[in-house]
Amino acid sequence: MDQVESRLSDMSIVSNDETKWGWSLTDLYRNALSFYKEKAGKAVQFTYEDNLKLVAFSQQALHGPITSVELPPLGAFDVIGRDRRVAWQNLGTITKSQAMEGFIDLLDRSCAAFKPYVEAIKKDREEKERLAQEQERRRVEQLELERQQEISRKLLDEQKSREEQQKRKLQDALNQQTYVQFRAYAEKQYPGNPEQQAVLIRQLQNEHYHQYMQQLHAQISTEKNEKIDAAEQSNGDAVATSGTASTIATSNHLNLSPKENSQCDDKEECESDQDSDGFPPIAPAQMWTKPDIEQFKTEVAAGKGEGIIKVGHGDIVTVRVPTHEGGSCLYWEFATDSYDIGFGVYFEWGKPTSSEVQVQVCDSEDDDEEDEDEVELQQSNDIESGGNGPTSPPSPVARFRPPISSVVPVYRRECQMEVYVGSHTYPGEGVYLLKFDNSYSLWRSKTLYYRVFYTR
Repeated sequence: MDQVESRLSDMSIVSNDETKWGWSLTDLYRNALSFYKEKAGKAVQFTYEDNLKLVAFSQQALHGPITSVELPPLGAFDVIGRDRRVAWQNLGTITKSQAMEGFIDLLDRSCAAFKPYVEAIKKDREEKERLAQEQERRRVEQLELERQQEISRKLLDEQKSREEQQKRKLQDALNQQTYVQFRAYAEKQYPGNPEQQAVLIRQLQNEHYHQYMQQLHAQISTEKNEKIDAAEQSNGDAVATSGTASTIATSNHLNLSPKENSQCDDKEECESDQDSDGFPPIAPAQMWTKPDIEQFKTEVAAGKGEGIIKVGHGDIVTVRVPTHEGGSCLYWEFATDSYDIGFGVYFEWGKPTSSEVQVQVCDSEDDDEEDEDEVELQQSNDIESGGNGPTSPPSPVARFRPPISSVVPVYRRECQMEVYVGSHTYPGEGVYLLKFDNSYSLWRSKTLYYRVFYTR
């Protein structure tokens, strides 16, 4: 007993709060006791003396010294029971912590598999802790992400609310500008039916708003590109810069559909704007679309066939519509069967010589020759360009050609998908030139359905 107490007194005393092999003493003892119960007599064989000591250490760790426990008497033939009590008595008054450490040290000396077993449990515990920390980190990140998303949703809702308010204000302003014309058109389409008229007016107002926004975005993009191009040009490109500024001015003047806001690439259009000097400025046209294309074609075909034209490939058809003395506004509608077509509107100033609507057809080559004649005429009258100046007589065509103003630049319209509709208030007496341009098509002819009328 003295030897056992002496050996235990030499051991390093470890309290329950201290660690051993990276474990607290209580947890390490608990794992050691589980190992002993599972392996003893099965995977691991202990000597009889070691078994007695291990049992004694476990009893001391559980109950304390044997003198503090009331034990039942042993039988006469219970040799193992007496040996265990003797081993327990030999531990004397060592503390429970000392008994736990003694159990662990003896188990480590007696079984080489014990320490690897404990290390494996430790690694498993560390892995679980790592996974728990990772899960907690992910949970915190998810909470932060949800918080950021909630902030973004609030900001987006506020932005949408502001945009919706701006949209309503813009729609109200546009509706005030177009209500009279749209009402006149609706009364023409549904006479004596106020409900259908109101539905059509709302539809036209919505389509007008969307076209206006598309035009606005296209205009901003065009101006941005033109500024970039102007910055890249050298100081010697003054003529090109002047042409760009003229294009921007024309684009800003027309404030309806983006299709009307295209650059003035056609020479006749640009020259027409120059020829109209001295006349009142042209107000912008109104343009929108409506989806009932088949009904429109049926209505046009039900007439005398005057509203159906075959526009050949490479051709440009001009429909001349004179202003009417009893009217104040021109309306037009058009659509095609299968393919798009270019469309533009011009106004020829002067008193009309006829009240009849006329259709003129020319191919793109004839148009180019006419433009070349006009350029030669301008050069012959321009002393700075090397012409003969006033001594060169102008041609009769140039001398008596009425001035022309651009109302809607020629631009390709997807009129095979929906009916394109527009209106323009008379700027004065003259002839409207509705141009249907198929000059870009080398092979396809287009079947055009159109209708024009005026309102008071």
